Amino acid sequence: MSDYDADVLVIGGGPAGLAAALHARRHGLSVVVVEPRDGPVDKACGEGLMPGGLSELTALGVDPAGMPFRGIAYVSDRHRAQARFRSGPGRGVRRTTLHAALAARAKEQDTEWLSARVTAVDQDARGVTAAGVRARWLVGADGLHSTVRRAAGITATAGTPRRYGVRRHFRVPAWSEFVEVHWSRFGEAYVTPVEPDLVGVAILSPGRPDLAWFPELERRLAGAERGPARGCGPLRQVVSRRVAGRVLLVGDAAGYEDALTGEGISLAVKQAGAVIDAIAADEPGSYEAAWHRITRDYRLLTRALVLASAPRAARRAIVPAAALLPPVFRWGVNVLGS
Repeated sequence: MSDYDADVLVIGGGPAGLAAALHARRHGLSVVVVEPRDGPVDKACGEGLMPGGLSELTALGVDPAGMPFRGIAYVSDRHRAQARFRSGPGRGVRRTTLHAALAARAKEQDTEWLSARVTAVDQDARGVTAAGVRARWLVGADGLHSTVRRAAGITATAGTPRRYGVRRHFRVPAWSEFVEVHWSRFGEAYVTPVEPDLVGVAILSPGRPDLAWFPELERRLAGAERGPARGCGPLRQVVSRRVAGRVLLVGDAAGYEDALTGEGISLAVKQAGAVIDAIAADEPGSYEAAWHRITRDYRLLTRALVLASAPRAARRAIVPAAALLPPVFRWGVNVLGS
């Protein structure tokens, strides 16, 4: 009789955790997912799946309904720069729709589920115990302010500049085949089509967000029915490591730069594949290098853009520069979209 309840214990039933569960089942590993909340979980999220992330999901048998988008556009009062993805469209998908599709697929693949909140993690040389479950490995996928991370003794600090995100849905017809990023002196607003008559607007800024910062966008959304605001932050979380014995971190729990380039979900799905590959090979240390490889371009480009745009005077030059240098902008969009 086995001393374990499962091969892999996944803490957190969001996209990163469920993708890890699906990858584990593909390797023939038994999985228990621990998530305290029932049903699809909504949270602050740009809701745009880059082409690379969408491809990873479809390979797992997950094909969530949504709105295709062909690329990324940067918009300011007088300038617009846009670039199409070379590898096919991305997709705007409501967070709840994505979560429901992942959860349904995970249950089809015989994952076990436990409704509980993890407050402690105990591990030894042979396994890990949390929420009363004993497993060979634990994958922490419990978000930006991860309890698993703290319990495993992995340090994290909020980086600078400190920025926050707030997202609302607006009931208006989607007007663009691009994800539009509207720039102002104070922050950026991401507009992602998620249904034919619904767009998500996520504002990223150092302080309290205000739609009035973006006059053109405010006019377009005037009178539209709006959903509740959902926020998160501070966005940048500098995590010292992603592996502590038999505990491994994925998604936002593993470290986060900023939402500016909009590929958090895509990166989480890719990390999920890498963490299970490391577990299946019994080489947890290899995941650290894989995480750095998967996130390298995102971290470098996002950090450079956040720092370059921190001074308000410099922010005015971002969109005009992108419009003047279309090959550079196109390269950046396709590096992040792959």
